[in-house]
Amino acid sequence: IMADEPTGALDSKTGRQVLEILHSLHEDGSTIILITHDNGIAATAERIVRLSDGHIIADGSREEVGL
Repeated sequence: IMADEPTGALDSKTGRQVLEILHSLHEDGSTIILITHDNGIAATAERIVRLSDGHIIADGSREEVGL
């Protein structure tokens, strides 16, 4: 599943619901690719890939990328 800023235009309650659904799908075995500018959302991921000017500048766990 590719989700580009899935919570960007949502109120906080609905945004949490969307993230809970994505988390549940992941637990059931789906791969989730989520694009976000929100470090709080990114910090919930198992793997984080950070981009800057089209280049990968970090790739790893929360701890490895500094979240």
